Amino acid sequence: MSHALKQVFNKDKTFRPKRKFEPGTQRFELHKKAQASLNAGLDLKVAVQLPPGEEQNDWVAVHVVDFFNRINLIYGTISDYCTEQSCPVMSGGPKYEYRWQDEHKYRKPTALSAPQYMNLLMDWIEVQINNEDIFPTNVGTPFPKNFLPVVKKILSRLFRVFVHVYIHHFDRITQMGSEAHVNTCYKHFYYFVKEFSLIDTKELEPLKEMTSRMCH
Repeated sequence: MSHALKQVFNKDKTFRPKRKFEPGTQRFELHKKAQASLNAGLDLKVAVQLPPGEEQNDWVAVHVVDFFNRINLIYGTISDYCTEQSCPVMSGGPKYEYRWQDEHKYRKPTALSAPQYMNLLMDWIEVQINNEDIFPTNVGTPFPKNFLPVVKKILSRLFRVFVHVYIHHFDRITQMGSEAHVNTCYKHFYYFVKEFSLIDTKELEPLKEMTSRMCH
């Protein structure tokens, strides 16, 4: 592993603690199955497909947590360069500005700096995926009716991290030699959300040209 790639996986650079799957649980087995597909070098388009006999919500839950961990890691590697000064607005180029809204402090969409937005976003996702009422960990506990709407919101917001990183910080990713790793993570994410129709096409617009080159 190159020094640059080691930096990507450096635990100190992880934005926050990873959400882990408990060994022995069905979710842990699914996580292993998903990882095995990736490690075997399977075509990513094939790797994201629901394995026979598995529940779609379980498969989606495993991937949401995994993408959260991976995208955290990617943002963690450039977070020192994403500051109030360099990124006073959470954006993806001049055409796209992302405003933050939640059920607590920011009830109306609010313009924030990129680091503020990222912190609120990662905190918010962490609360969702650790909420047993939304992401039940016990086998047999049904997923709630609002599971997919919450998942769609999580994934569309995580996509915005890719948008910001690719458009504003890709020079840093390239300097670190992490381009191939980030591109693979993006392709995996993109094929997954397309396979299960989890992000509106209009949300994907900012990276449309890059995606058409990268994901055939």
